[in-house]
Amino acid sequence: MKKATVGAVVVGSAAAVAVAALIVRHRMRKSNKKGRAMSILKEFEEKCATPDAKLKQVADAMTVEMHAGLASEGGSKLKMLISYVNNLPTGDEGGVFYALDLGGTNFRVLRVQLGRKDGGIIHQEFAEASIPPNLMVGSSEALFDYIAAELAKFVAEEEEKFHPPPGRQRELGFTFSFPIMQTSINSGTLIRWTKGFSIDDTVGKDVVVELTKAMQRQGIAMRVSALVNDTVGTLAGGRFSNKDVSIAVILGTGTNAAYVERAQAIPKWHGPLPKSGEMVINMEWGNFRSSHLPLTEYDHAMDTDSLNPGEQIFEKICSGMYLGEILRRVLLRMAEEAGIFGDEVPSKLKSSFILRTPEMSAMHHDTSSDLRVVGDKLKDILEISNTSLKTRRLVVELCNIVATRGARLAAAGVLGIVKKMGRDTPRETGPEKIVVAMDGGLYEHYTEYRKCLENTLVELLGAEMSTNIVFQHANDGSGIGAALLAASNSMYVEDKSRG
Repeated sequence: MKKATVGAVVVGSAAAVAVAALIVRHRMRKSNKKGRAMSILKEFEEKCATPDAKLKQVADAMTVEMHAGLASEGGSKLKMLISYVNNLPTGDEGGVFYALDLGGTNFRVLRVQLGRKDGGIIHQEFAEASIPPNLMVGSSEALFDYIAAELAKFVAEEEEKFHPPPGRQRELGFTFSFPIMQTSINSGTLIRWTKGFSIDDTVGKDVVVELTKAMQRQGIAMRVSALVNDTVGTLAGGRFSNKDVSIAVILGTGTNAAYVERAQAIPKWHGPLPKSGEMVINMEWGNFRSSHLPLTEYDHAMDTDSLNPGEQIFEKICSGMYLGEILRRVLLRMAEEAGIFGDEVPSKLKSSFILRTPEMSAMHHDTSSDLRVVGDKLKDILEISNTSLKTRRLVVELCNIVATRGARLAAAGVLGIVKKMGRDTPRETGPEKIVVAMDGGLYEHYTEYRKCLENTLVELLGAEMSTNIVFQHANDGSGIGAALLAASNSMYVEDKSRG
C-alpha cells in the first residue's frame, strides 16, 4: 500500500512538472510571438521612415523628372502632358455651360450658369447615371449613344431661361479621366481604357469626335469646347474662385497633379506660344519613382501582384486604392509569424484588397478607450473576433505608419512642383501666395492623412515661406472645372476678341 502511495506521489509530481513546463513553454512562445510582432512593426516603421532630409531628396527628384518630362516625350516616368489649356477661368465668364464628367463607372452631366465678375456661379445642377456593365465592354457607338441619350434627357428638362440665344450653340466641357493623347483644347485620342472598361474600337480614336457624332444622332445641338483631365478641371475650378491657384492635386482612389507652367519652359512644345504665356501641365505623377522612395517588401510584393507591375509606384504608396492593402499585407505577416489573431491565420486576411482605405481610416480615427471601432471592423471585414486591446493598438499604430508615409510623400511631391515653379524661396518683390486646389476622397475624408500632408509641407518650406502656401478644397472640381473651361474656351469669346 505504501509503495503504491509513493508511486502515485511520484507520478503526481511528474505531471505537475510537465504541466509547469508546458505553462513555461506557452508563456515563452507567447512572449516570443509578442516579440516577433514588435520586431515586424519596428522593421516596417524603419523602412517607412520619411525624415525631412529624405523628403527633400524626393522633392528634388520630382523636380528633375519634371524637367526631363517637359524636355521630350518619353523623357521621364512623368508624362508631363500638355493640356492645351492656356486660358484658365478669370472670373469674368458669363452664360450657361455644360459639363460631362466621365471618371469611371459613373458619369455626371452638369449645367452651370456663370454671372461674370461679381456673380460667380449663379446656378448649378447635375444628374448622375451609372454605365451598365455590358456597355463597358461593348462597342464605342453603344457607349457614347448611352451617354448622349442621358445628356439629351438632361437638356430636355432644362428651364426656358437656360436656353441659348438664337443662333448660339450650347457648349460643353468634357472631363474624360482615361489616358488620352491630347492634340488641341477640344480633341484627343484614347491611348487605352482603364477602370474596367475594354472597348477596342475606341482606342486610337478622338473621343470628342465619338461624343459629337453620338450627340448628333440624339439631335443635341452642342459643341465640345474643352476636353480635360479631372486634375486639370480641378485646377480650373480652383482658379475661378481664387486667382492664386496654380497647382491642383487629386488624392482619391488614385492620385495626380497639374500645375501652371511658363510656356517658354516647355522644350517639347513646338507650336506658337500662347498669348497668356502659360500652359497647364498634367503631370500624371502617380507614375513617379525614385531610389529615394521608402519602399518595403510589402510594397514590392503588392506591385508584383498588381495588373501593372513597375508602373504607378508613387500612386501605390500614396493613394486610397492601396493604403488598406499595404496594411492587410503587414497584418497577414504578423498573423502568420506572430499569431496576433490566435493560432489560426484568419482566412479572410488572405484576400487581396479586402481591407479598404475607408475602413483603415475609421480604425485610425478611433478615439474610444477600448478601440471599439477597430474591434468591430476586424470582426465585420476579416471575421476576427475577440481581439485584445493590445492587438487593436497595434493595428492603429500600423494605420498611422502607412498613412503618415503616404501623406508625407504627397507633401514632398507638392514641394517638388513648388521648386520647379521657382516659388520655394522668398522673392524680392515680397511674398507670393501659392494656393493648391485639392480634391479626392482620401484628402476629403481621411482627416489624419490630410493634416499630416499639410503640416509636412509647412515643415519642409520653413517658417518664412510656409505662410504663403494655402490648401483649398475644390469639391467636385473636375465637373465644375470642365464647364468653366468650356466658358473660357468658348467660340463666342473668341469671336468677341476678334471683333
